[in-house]
Amino acid sequence: MRFLLDGELVEIADVDPTATLLDHLRYTMRRTGTKEGCAEGDCGACTVLLGDLDGDTVAWRAVNACILFLPMLHGRALLTVESLAPADALNPLQACMAANGSSQCGFCTPGFVMSLYGRCVGACGHDLPVADVLAGNLCRCTGYGPILVAGDAVGPLERDDSATVTALRALADAPGASGQLGARRWFAPRSCAALADLLTEYPEARMVAGATDVGLWVTKELRTIDTLIFLGDIAELQGIEEGPEGVRLGAVVRYGNAHGAFARLHPDLGELTRRIGGLQVRNAGTVGGNIANGSPIGDGPPAFIALGAELTLRSRDDRRTMALEDYFLDYGKQDRRPWEFVESLWIPRPGPDATIHIAKLSRRFDSDISAVCGAFNLTVRNGTIAAARIALGGMAATPRRAPLCEAALVGQPFTLATMERAADALRIDYAPLSDVRGSASYRLDAAVNLLPRLWHREQGQVVSVLDLDIAHG
Repeated sequence: MRFLLDGELVEIADVDPTATLLDHLRYTMRRTGTKEGCAEGDCGACTVLLGDLDGDTVAWRAVNACILFLPMLHGRALLTVESLAPADALNPLQACMAANGSSQCGFCTPGFVMSLYGRCVGACGHDLPVADVLAGNLCRCTGYGPILVAGDAVGPLERDDSATVTALRALADAPGASGQLGARRWFAPRSCAALADLLTEYPEARMVAGATDVGLWVTKELRTIDTLIFLGDIAELQGIEEGPEGVRLGAVVRYGNAHGAFARLHPDLGELTRRIGGLQVRNAGTVGGNIANGSPIGDGPPAFIALGAELTLRSRDDRRTMALEDYFLDYGKQDRRPWEFVESLWIPRPGPDATIHIAKLSRRFDSDISAVCGAFNLTVRNGTIAAARIALGGMAATPRRAPLCEAALVGQPFTLATMERAADALRIDYAPLSDVRGSASYRLDAAVNLLPRLWHREQGQVVSVLDLDIAHG
């Protein structure tokens, strides 16, 4: 495998398919500025920048090195905190943070620097608020104030990436990569046809797009995966097509890239996307991966289901399209054959009569997994609810709709009394479990209160779920 570090070509033979970039940087390359804080993509201490060729420029994105498998670097450029001051002269961002007292114990500082440097070079847009950029970086000394000030003080920084562009073009001309270490193997195909052929030959292979989930299988559960297929080089799976009827996204579109399209579909979907992990997670995690793994607590699927999304699966010889809710069969079981892969997701654009509310409830606002994710899509005409699509995550073995609640809404006037009657039906639709994110009773009460909140919000009233809990018992 080949990648660029500070513009220089790095070649590695005999690559362990699940070796992490973090371990390679620290133990092989001795770039110890990149820290291990959590090994699960949660704290940001290991933040680095990955660069992909984008026309005549390099598109940089901040990612977590701790759950990024080494073969995923193939054909890309890499910057670490050591890249910013090669001659031991601080760059403007580092100098500003030093002068501003933005470091206490210093352990997390390289990760903060890399996230902020990504903003300075346009990795997430210069206008993204600093607090949003740093939502995936944790400071255990609680020194956020000076860090936020320094982040706001430093504007765009210029980079001369011309040599990197030339080198990336040379790497892009190479065929898809592959490797083997002992009995374990990995592949990085460049086309859907090549992927379909690989799945036909290796139906047991684990497909990996962003590794924000599979990475934890390795770092936390110490699983061994024998055959991996990395999807990040397949351009056909990375497109976003927006039109008057809706949006089609390739399965490997990252949430960070999908945010704008989602926000244009509906502001609530944009806000939900902003709260899916930290920026580093959204810069790695993909829309298709969030669906394909079948997690009952993934934030995207409930919203997509409520909006009427359709999923397209592809194999070497066939394609099939289904309503997204039909893909989820049971806990850990999805309607995907071993030789199939998720190709795209279609989300219809909400009509003028749509009343939509999407809510993520979690123990902390940023970078947390939902206790409940609720999505409500009502078609209201002349004060009457003509249609309803409701889906919740964290409430069952899969993200799924609420048929009894939907039936209680359709044909009824759009009033608070209707919402409260439908909320009673919602209690029958789900039987949630208790875990560290919330008890079963909390989940059910919170989900039920989202219906009155939808009505109050449509009246121009801003209320919290706690307010509704008090008001409605």
